[in-house]
Amino acid sequence: MDYAFYALASRMKNITRWSLMRNADSENVMEHSYMVALLAHALAVIRRDVLNVPCSPDRVAAAALFHDVSEIYTGDMPTPVKYHDGDMTSAYKRVEEAAENKLLSTLPEPLRGEYESLFHESGEERKLVKAADTLSAYIKCIEELKAGNKEFRSAASSTLMKLHAMGLPEVEYFIKNFITSFEMTIDELSDT
Repeated sequence: MDYAFYALASRMKNITRWSLMRNADSENVMEHSYMVALLAHALAVIRRDVLNVPCSPDRVAAAALFHDVSEIYTGDMPTPVKYHDGDMTSAYKRVEEAAENKLLSTLPEPLRGEYESLFHESGEERKLVKAADTLSAYIKCIEELKAGNKEFRSAASSTLMKLHAMGLPEVEYFIKNFITSFEMTIDELSDT
């Protein structure tokens, strides 16, 4: 029997993000998931090596790779719609869960447990993945603003407030030490 999980996952590249906004540079879910995994890994390394709090960066990065996998079936629901009200958010969570279960059914039984645990990461892993997801959105806003796209000005401001409101020292460390480099040109980055 052929199983479709990985072929379906490869379709994340066909799902466009930020559909309600004009984009200077379009982004798909696969690109976004890679960036979230990169950032989640960084936050976990900061937690482990700077803050001296036990953490598995590899596990957090793997969970981040799959944080939007349900969008293979649901598409990317714009944030203002997804979080419009509690009923909408609850309904969408149920749709996401059904999509995740459908995806799990496309794996051989011996593999399902590992992926199910990645789809439903634990409390601390979940916080770091959510922080990385939000950080990725903020970086997207910075890049769009750098390209002259003022459409992302309000999103940048509100997303930065969300990041600070998380109260995570890993996020504050990342912002303090890395975020301004995203505003630089390639020549400026080469000179650092």
